[in-house]
Amino acid sequence: MRTIDQTAGPGGSRPGAQTPPRGHAARAGLPTIPLPRESAQATARTAPPARAATAVPASASTGVADLLRGPVRPARVLFSVPAAVYLQVSTERGGDVVGVLTNDAARLPLACVLFRPSNSRPLVALPPDAPAEVGGGRIVVGDLAVSAAAWWDPRPRLPRPRPALLPEGVRQLRNALYGEGVPHSAFTLPGLPAGPGGPLAALRGAVRRADLDAALRTATRLIGLGPGLTPAGDDVMAGTMAGLVLLGHPAAERFSVAVSALAAGRTTELSRALLRHAAAGRVSTEYAAVLHGLVGERPLAPAIDGLLATGATSGRAMALGLCTAIDLVDRTMRPR
Repeated sequence: MRTIDQTAGPGGSRPGAQTPPRGHAARAGLPTIPLPRESAQATARTAPPARAATAVPASASTGVADLLRGPVRPARVLFSVPAAVYLQVSTERGGDVVGVLTNDAARLPLACVLFRPSNSRPLVALPPDAPAEVGGGRIVVGDLAVSAAAWWDPRPRLPRPRPALLPEGVRQLRNALYGEGVPHSAFTLPGLPAGPGGPLAALRGAVRRADLDAALRTATRLIGLGPGLTPAGDDVMAGTMAGLVLLGHPAAERFSVAVSALAAGRTTELSRALLRHAAAGRVSTEYAAVLHGLVGERPLAPAIDGLLATGATSGRAMALGLCTAIDLVDRTMRPR
């Protein structure tokens, strides 16, 4: 138990002190009011989000424009680290996710990206129980308010609806992912079962047979499989979905709708949101850079390196999904 009066004196109590110092009210002979420490903590947890006079500017994905420009909605912190904070937002559809990232984090399609790196610690003071809300032009988390000063489109604009990929570029991507001269059957991802009976082997078999329905059945084994906020199995399917959409496969929409439906109740909220964005062709900047390199619009080698370095397994899993989509497009749409 502490009292309001104990907060007044500048000296404060020290560990081991026999008598706590008296504040201004006690010295003046006024009564003090006991204030339970638990009540103060509860008040801090339930206080409304602070509205800063001037919001911190950010570059926002158009994939979250509706959330940012819409009505103010309550949100809760899903995950917070020095480089990112992800919020689940209550919506009419049940919920969505938006992120606030530093400019050295992977640029995800659901993010507002600050113009500051993580080592400047712009997000480090945000506790996991900070009050939050999204809408009315900004994101508010605790004492931080973020507004969109610029916008970027997470759906890459490729030369044609069905772009032609450079064969040498595709070989370069495969070699970087699998290892030059290493059989694709030897490829593994942490957290995913390996071997001939594993889901990656089943996915490879579906691709060899050019069987899109078999690839879709494999999704039932991959969604939610693996550790972390974005399980590796989800990332493989997100990379496949986005690749089919952006490379113009005629069954891309059917495939994406089915995979997105499978995700309900089987994976994390963040991963579900990223799968929804992938179904619309909205991807990370790192994934988009590889696609632009594959059509000859940008240097490919640094783009591949950037994607493979994303997260613990996410970049490699997304690259595997892209290779899967490339194979399915090539095998199911190749003139016979």
